Amino acid sequence: MNLINSAAFAAEQDTIDPLKQFRTKFYIPQVHGQDSIYFTGNSLGLQPRTTAAYVQQELDDWATLGVEGHFHAKKPWLSYHEIFTRQLSAIVGCRETEVVVMNHLTVNLHLLMVSFYRPTKQRYKIICEARAFPSDQYAFESQARYHGLNPEEAVIEISPRAGEHTLRIEDILDTIALHGDSLALVLLGGVNYYTGQFYELEKITKAAHAAGAVAGFDLAHAAGNVKLRLHDWQVDFACWCSYKYLNSGPGGVAGAFIHEKHISNPDLPRFAGWWGYTKETRFKMEKGFHPIPTAEGWQLSNAPVLSMAAHKASLDIFEEAGMDNLHAKREKLAAYLHFILADINQRQAKPIIEVITPQDPAARGCQVSILMLDKGRDVFNALTEKGVVADWREPNVIRVAPVPLYNNFTDIWKFGKIIDSILH
Repeated sequence: MNLINSAAFAAEQDTIDPLKQFRTKFYIPQVHGQDSIYFTGNSLGLQPRTTAAYVQQELDDWATLGVEGHFHAKKPWLSYHEIFTRQLSAIVGCRETEVVVMNHLTVNLHLLMVSFYRPTKQRYKIICEARAFPSDQYAFESQARYHGLNPEEAVIEISPRAGEHTLRIEDILDTIALHGDSLALVLLGGVNYYTGQFYELEKITKAAHAAGAVAGFDLAHAAGNVKLRLHDWQVDFACWCSYKYLNSGPGGVAGAFIHEKHISNPDLPRFAGWWGYTKETRFKMEKGFHPIPTAEGWQLSNAPVLSMAAHKASLDIFEEAGMDNLHAKREKLAAYLHFILADINQRQAKPIIEVITPQDPAARGCQVSILMLDKGRDVFNALTEKGVVADWREPNVIRVAPVPLYNNFTDIWKFGKIIDSILH
């Protein structure tokens, strides 16, 4: 496609967009009495207009049924978590038995590391990317200390080469091979929160397994964003939040994936809870933990129904839109944003913008990270004043993420126009 930096071109693309009607399914925050240009779906997704009704249904059932809502609510609470497996398996690319909705992201990360980070005297190292999201860093550090290890020795961070912002796949694979004899776990973010780089998860998983290690991923910035095939890629485990691209509300319930080669192993160590106990005998209240032979076996507690209702409102929209359609539009939006930013940069007396997100569509998702070479904070503040909801990351990066469910080409063109006016 020949991309053009014009309002007419953007409007034409929006007219022929097969997903254009989905924008109307979300509340767009207002700035100065107009729709904002909301580019922070990578931080908090917008609220679907149906969310209130979904949550209200559970409040009504609670009011009229009380405890009987566990069995007689419109969506019975006892089995509420089970309604997500089909929709989520399509989003993360797995079998229904391999996915479960529970807890919050970092809670799930710790629970899964209990099962899959089993350090020995010989194998104890964790490989992650440098500048992993802080919660992940703290989880790795504390897990190492929990096992009596020094995080400085146990946690191996892979950094970009000098003068580069993203990781090369060969450097990741070489690091795995270098530490192979002492490696217990490879655990990266699927999409790096700072640069927006989407890692080659299949190659990383194969390398980890070849080294005799386990492969897991934090998919906070990947679930609902990029194409995932967790089952086919033989990923051992993964977890994610639901409040970013999955639009399920601040602090929304999270998800977890455990590959089928692990889910039916009752001897796999885990922190157990009543809700992970075999359903057929759960209410006998007997001692001795017998896990459900699916990903549900990692549950601790019963469903947080109000949070899950908001999650269901969003996942119904994902199903209606179709993941293939969303991925196709996401690639077009990201390509147009890259083009607009390059066009602006070329017209400056000297470059002022450096896009640190990969140009390769296979190595990125919605997010584009803009490294400002001059007056970054001033530009960000001006964007905010002019109705752009973006994200600032120290020391000088503006993150923007056009989301295919509710952003369009006109948003991107307007964003470019505003940046152009600020720089001039």
